[in-house]
Amino acid sequence: MHIKEAQNIVDNWIKQHGVRYFNELTNLAMLTEEVGEVARIIARRYGEQSEKDSDTLKDLGDELADVLFVLICLANQTGVDLTDALHKNLEKKTSRDSQRHKENNKLK
Repeated sequence: MHIKEAQNIVDNWIKQHGVRYFNELTNLAMLTEEVGEVARIIARRYGEQSEKDSDTLKDLGDELADVLFVLICLANQTGVDLTDALHKNLEKKTSRDSQRHKENNKLK
C-alpha cells in the first residue's frame, strides 16, 4: 500500500464509519494518547520496566497502527500530502545528516 492510498482509505473510512473527522486538537490529543500506549509497551517489553500480566496481551503492531491512523487523519484534515512531505523530509535529512551519523563515535 502506498501512503497516498492509505490516506484515501482512512478518509473513506472516516466518511463511512466515523461520521466526520474529530477536530485537529482532539486528534492531537488522541495521537498523544496512542503514542503513550506504544511507549508503555516498549518500556515494559524492551526497556527496564517489568511487564504486567495485562501488558503481555497488548499488540505492538496494533498500537503502532493506531498511531499511524490518527497521524493520517491529521494529515488529511490539514491538507498534508504525506508522500510529498516524507520525500521532502528525507531530502532535508540527507543534506543535513549525510555524514553526521557516520562520524558519530557513539554509533560505532
